Amino acid sequence: MPLPSFKEQFAALIAAPSVSCTQAQWDQSNRPVIELLSSWLGDLGFACEVQEVEPGKFNLLASYGSGAGGLVLAGHSDTVPFDAELWQTDPLKLTEADGRWFGLGSCDMKGFFALVIEAVQPLLAQRFQQPLLILATCDEESSMSGARALAESGRPLGRAAVIGEPTGLRPIRLHKGIMMERIDILGQSGHSSDPSLGHSALEAMQDVMGELRDLRAQWQRTFNNPQFSVPQPTLNLGCIHGGDNPNRICGQCSLEFDLRPLPGMQPEVLRAAIREKLQPLAERHQVKIDFAPLFPSAPPFEQAAESELVRLAERLTGHPAASVAFATEAPYLQRLGCQALVLGPGDIDCAHQPNEYLEMSRIEPSVRLLRELIQHYCLMPAA
Repeated sequence: MPLPSFKEQFAALIAAPSVSCTQAQWDQSNRPVIELLSSWLGDLGFACEVQEVEPGKFNLLASYGSGAGGLVLAGHSDTVPFDAELWQTDPLKLTEADGRWFGLGSCDMKGFFALVIEAVQPLLAQRFQQPLLILATCDEESSMSGARALAESGRPLGRAAVIGEPTGLRPIRLHKGIMMERIDILGQSGHSSDPSLGHSALEAMQDVMGELRDLRAQWQRTFNNPQFSVPQPTLNLGCIHGGDNPNRICGQCSLEFDLRPLPGMQPEVLRAAIREKLQPLAERHQVKIDFAPLFPSAPPFEQAAESELVRLAERLTGHPAASVAFATEAPYLQRLGCQALVLGPGDIDCAHQPNEYLEMSRIEPSVRLLRELIQHYCLMPAA
């Protein structure tokens, strides 16, 4: 049975629901996407390995050729949740209009897999000197559990890995990390007319926020990377909840914040610095303070400017490698020994919102670029 056409593959990927979300009512399995890709790639002669990361959540690693080295073309198989009533088209149906392909995942980033298949098909008659690996992960949009499971396995992949996140076909060699954290303070409520009757969680949290702001200032004095539009690390005090009535000493208070470290800043080192500030405050205010991540952190990423992959991508695209503010799976692939780069056809400005699209004018350049990368890493002998 012949493979579906490129556009039919693209449409089938869009039509396969694969939302990942921390809210259970939205979360879905990515099995339909993995089954489509396994079927198509298996028909092309790829050896397809499916790993169940969590119940209903799967990674796919498809390989063509064997040996060390080679190229990994990687992406995530999930999408963010969507509000269908805010879309002008059906989000799960590929719609062509105004020179664009609309659909959930067209840009970020299920459509990338159809582009990869289109790029590799004419090359399969040639002898692959080094392997091509196509990686589809689960839950990138929520926990990154797929990429983390792959990194924790320690299994070596290829010499180079290109992640097809939306970058407008401009190579990205560094991005900040993301940490989302929560601090809970348990004090002692009591009648507000006599402060000795309780221990205010709200007053303790005020001092906690002061310490966080001091740490932020310290980190911003210490760390600076002019390659980012915001060159310092940021710490945002996002939301706070506590107390229940003006005439009661506040017995409980919670703060959630996000921290975006630069490359070179390690999340556990940052957390240790925060914990060091919290213990004296707990003792001073006679309260209990709990501090924990809301989600596993996504580490910052940097690929050396002089690395082979960066130089090659700059030459093929005609653009210097740059930075972005959003996080990706690149650092996890880097941990497995790959030079890594983020490079894909979509535009981040239209990701995660209604009427997501891919510019049709990007299709042919993307296929050509992917084909050139495959030729370099897989068809030529290892240097």
